[in-house]
Amino acid sequence: MAAEKKELSFEKAIARLEEIVRELEDGRLPLENALELFEEGVGLSRICEGCLEAAEQKISILLTDEKGGILLKEVDSIPSPGGGRGLGL
Repeated sequence: MAAEKKELSFEKAIARLEEIVRELEDGRLPLENALELFEEGVGLSRICEGCLEAAEQKISILLTDEKGGILLKEVDSIPSPGGGRGLGL
């Protein structure tokens, strides 16, 4: 399942995280099940955080050129959320 989580898109990870939050807030789960969901949620939140950090890095690469136009600087050294290198810009 760990490999599955790395393949999740940000949107799918957020959707699953929202489901987990609803289930935990319901308060009817046995403690063991609640702990399992909490653990899954922590993993999903880390995936989301990595996606957001990658997006922030991509945005910070946008620069304004001398004429006021927007220039996208390609950078291959920024790590991707999956641990690889490059942004694929």
